[in-house]
Amino acid sequence: MKVLLLVVGVLLVLLGVHWIGQGTGIFVWPANPVMDNHVEWAYYGGAAGIAGVLLIWFSRRRAGS
Repeated sequence: MKVLLLVVGVLLVLLGVHWIGQGTGIFVWPANPVMDNHVEWAYYGGAAGIAGVLLIWFSRRRAGS
């Protein structure tokens, strides 16, 4: 279970960074007119990133149990 939480957390952080980049227009690959330069996707990416960090923290916290 710890490994699953860690993997999902890392994937959420990466997905969040990608969404922030596309929403702010920092990088637009792959080209997606729905996401490119739409700042709400940056907010979604921030939320996904925070959720990922929390999952990573929780998986590491349970490592001592």
